[in-house]
Amino acid sequence: MATKKGLNKGLGKGLGALLEDENIQNTDLNAENVFELKITDVEPNKNQPRRFFDEEKLQALADSIAEHGVIQPIVVQKNANGMYTIIAGERRWRASKMAKLKTIPAILKEYSPQTVMEIALIENLQREDLNPIEEAAGYKKLMETFGLTQEQISQRIGKSRPAIANTLRLLNLDKSIQEKISSGYLSPGHARAILSLDNSALALQLADKIITESLNVRQAEEEAKKMLAPKPKAKPDKPLSELQVNIAALQEQVSQSLGTKVKINHSKNKGKIQIEYYSDEQLESLLAFLNSKKQGTGKN
Repeated sequence: MATKKGLNKGLGKGLGALLEDENIQNTDLNAENVFELKITDVEPNKNQPRRFFDEEKLQALADSIAEHGVIQPIVVQKNANGMYTIIAGERRWRASKMAKLKTIPAILKEYSPQTVMEIALIENLQREDLNPIEEAAGYKKLMETFGLTQEQISQRIGKSRPAIANTLRLLNLDKSIQEKISSGYLSPGHARAILSLDNSALALQLADKIITESLNVRQAEEEAKKMLAPKPKAKPDKPLSELQVNIAALQEQVSQSLGTKVKINHSKNKGKIQIEYYSDEQLESLLAFLNSKKQGTGKN
């Protein structure tokens, strides 16, 4: 498994190659290719894979910018409408707006739409700003829009192909489960356990169980195994004996005669009859009926 340090190193190399300058992320603000750009002339990249920005962290960055200024320039590309689209540095731009800055240091570049998206994806991955679902959606966009294979994405992003494949699998989950992953209620490890269940109803059941019972990944995997285990077949009911059939028939006959539920419990040479009633009036009616039967069988 790649360490965090090793992963960032790979991502950094990929970003440097895409930006055509490995030192662009550490560009001196006084460098000739850096210029001050009006905040209002900048717009975010609509294909930015990141959808959620932590307000608390963004405010902390805004406070730092208000005190020290923007240390690292953003990278932009000019559009036909005269606006500048952010290629890298949307968090810095958002935080600068919060800090009420009028301008922001920028570097102007020209890239293809594919490269712009790759840069945005790598930058967020490098800073660990994307949640797993945003990351998966970014990979899917590269595949569907630009026809890249998982292997090609692996080479550009600096992550292994199996890691990219596993991340893409998250998009096969129910939308409600994806939302729980995006919000942090479920980890990627939990998601892998849920993905082992082909049945969507079971997947939802496991997701809810993980959250309500605070299951760790190992416990979630064990729970998934239990759900996948074949259920023991129910033993077939034994056929009724002739006596049981006769008692059932007699029970039905008496129930119809009395107009209420009757149960006959019979054992060898003895037993009992249970007659249900549901009101005082019904009890009086049953007693009158039984009394009339008794009188009808009495001697004159």
